[in-house]
Amino acid sequence: MAFDFLVPVSKKVLAHCELLPPQAIGNNIQIHTKKDGLPVLANATFALLGVNESRNAFEMKPQPLDIGGIRLAFYKLFMGNWNATLVDLGDINEGETVEDTYFVVKEVVAGLLEEKVIPIIIGATQDITYSTYRAFDGIRDLVELVAIDSRFDFGADEELISSHSYMSKIITDKPNNLYNFTNIGYQGYYNAQEEVDLMERLFFEAYRLGEVAADITMTEPVLRNANLISLDMRAIKGAEVGLETSFSPNGFDGKEICAIARYAGISDYVNVFGIYECENSPLAFQLVAQIIWYFMEGHNYRVPEFPSEKNDNFTKFNVPTETEQLTFFKSDVTERWWVEVPSVVSLHTKTHSNALLPCTEQDYLDACNQIIPERWFKAYKKGFN
Repeated sequence: MAFDFLVPVSKKVLAHCELLPPQAIGNNIQIHTKKDGLPVLANATFALLGVNESRNAFEMKPQPLDIGGIRLAFYKLFMGNWNATLVDLGDINEGETVEDTYFVVKEVVAGLLEEKVIPIIIGATQDITYSTYRAFDGIRDLVELVAIDSRFDFGADEELISSHSYMSKIITDKPNNLYNFTNIGYQGYYNAQEEVDLMERLFFEAYRLGEVAADITMTEPVLRNANLISLDMRAIKGAEVGLETSFSPNGFDGKEICAIARYAGISDYVNVFGIYECENSPLAFQLVAQIIWYFMEGHNYRVPEFPSEKNDNFTKFNVPTETEQLTFFKSDVTERWWVEVPSVVSLHTKTHSNALLPCTEQDYLDACNQIIPERWFKAYKKGFN
């Protein structure tokens, strides 16, 4: 059983918990220890999991990621007013080969998915995203992946899977369960034009850093249908994490990335949340801890809802344009918006029928001015391919 490979949380971290106030997360979490073994997953909401694997890093890591340091920063934070149970499963260490590590990650995440527990993964390198994607095999036929990243990470065709090429592996590997891929925060100078063109040909979505930073709320509908979220810490500006090597002077600031994490938690369909490419820095450890905190905070405010003409909590708007008639729905409870897309594969019914695409109020206003949302066009075209 893959859970047998999990390494307990270190004694240093456990000793630190004894010094924390009773309201701190460290005293309100069920922890995998050498003495007591694995915590019970029944009724658990989140499972914290570290992955000590970096052999496929695009650039050699100077030292192993101190996941214990991230735990210490996270355990110090106070619990929110959450109706959620958190367990810490400990770490997955390097296997004999990288493929061995990938296999264990896949099996552990799949086990958590079947238990309806959301894994929060802290990994040294982002290629672990591939393993978490493969964990959906046999559990979910179609997967929506959102990456918060300065790069698309396609890499060269002949390149082995790495932290800069894992997306190529996801796109080409069988079975291909990827329904949609969205990048949030890419920076143009880090991506070849061929990669940008590939995103367009595959009808994937990409939002530049400046576009998102100008209106962080636009990420909410993008994240609303996501099943798997992969956050590359290098999408954050180096000054925010006290690092220069491998980090850029441009990127999201701490407030923006925590807001995105909160939107991710609010999403009804997010099953896995991964944070990767962190380096050893006290400031970085604190930011990772706060990102996790905001993800959990967002989950607490989830409002499961799905538009329907028969549901009195939604208002329907029909908007005629020169080429299409668009149908929008607005929630009277959360004020969120959806637009109907004809003849696409529904992620919920798994049938070839009309589906509802999360959108913004601005998309509705643009449609009223005869401007059809680009997201609608991509979803519409994808349905006929």
